[in-house]
Amino acid sequence: MGAPTPRSDAIMMAVFVVVVLAMPWWLAPLGAGYPDLLQRFAIYAIFAIGFNILFGLTGYLSFGHAAFLGVGSYTAMWSLKLVSMNVLPAVIFAVLVSGLAALFIGFISLRRSGIYFSILTLAFAQMSYNLAYSVLTPITNGENGLRVINGDPHYLDALFGWQPGAGVPAPNLFAMRLTGYPGFYFCAVIMIVAFLVALRIFRSPFGLELRAIRSNQNRMGYVGLNTRPYALAAFVLSGMYAGLAGALLVATDPLAGADRMQWTASGEVVLMTILGGVGTLMGPIVGAVVIKYFENILSTINEQTLAHALSFLPNALSDALVPVLRLFVGAGWQLSLGLVFMLIVIFLPGGIMEGLRRLGSVISRGGPPSLRQAQQPAE
Repeated sequence: MGAPTPRSDAIMMAVFVVVVLAMPWWLAPLGAGYPDLLQRFAIYAIFAIGFNILFGLTGYLSFGHAAFLGVGSYTAMWSLKLVSMNVLPAVIFAVLVSGLAALFIGFISLRRSGIYFSILTLAFAQMSYNLAYSVLTPITNGENGLRVINGDPHYLDALFGWQPGAGVPAPNLFAMRLTGYPGFYFCAVIMIVAFLVALRIFRSPFGLELRAIRSNQNRMGYVGLNTRPYALAAFVLSGMYAGLAGALLVATDPLAGADRMQWTASGEVVLMTILGGVGTLMGPIVGAVVIKYFENILSTINEQTLAHALSFLPNALSDALVPVLRLFVGAGWQLSLGLVFMLIVIFLPGGIMEGLRRLGSVISRGGPPSLRQAQQPAE
């Protein structure tokens, strides 16, 4: 396969836009066409795209990226409370503040590499999580979380004469409420822009420098190139993506809680990236969709649902299968995800995207080698 060209990138981008905007239709048969889940797909895809800029390009594995997800959420919520219920200022502030937090944490953490860097980022994330529950309670509202309430000043809205109606005001985009499909398409458009930015980074000289860091950072140092500013820039960009995802979580569900900063959230984005394909453009998006699908669809399947789905089988066989399969759905959905992850890591180290590339190669060459040999005429 040749090197990417501007034409191939333009075609890929066009296909990507069509696929994303058509998600409500092609995901409906899979039970995932409802807007709340589609919003989650888009938001966590943004989170994973940003994480892949750091991990996929530079090889620096952060175990604390959920800290920036939480910082973005809290910043966006305070913007909604103090500035305006319009989500645009909230998104802008969240990205900027998350970038500053990433600059601080990255400046310290990038003094080490390998497992020491990973542990440092995990430590910062856990400190942020614990601070949100203790010292910073006046800002975060502790375990109760932070939300918009009646009586919030909304200074910018008040300046322009906007008055909230009855009840708790909801986030909006120039008076359009971001619930249902409007909320999904708002997140989808931002995801498309985030993907385009990542594409430009991957194809740029800056992206090439980041790949060189992953390939052999010591050799770059030997030739006189200081790699730390490049790695720090990637870390800050990645943190800004996470802050953007945190802001969108608040825009579509106006609640900011410290649980978004927990170490499990950091581990989740690592799984998304590895499952889809580290260092690939589409891999993190595919991984985010797969994990969120498992979490929101498989977790809702119960024994009655399985019995109904297997009703076409003989009763004896159905009665034998249901007790086994129910271990992998409902509360046991993580067991299914674990098996899928294990199979991917063992047989497709490059993630789902590697599997799709292999499949595409087989199709383009007319099938497996044995089949092609059988189809060749005898000489």
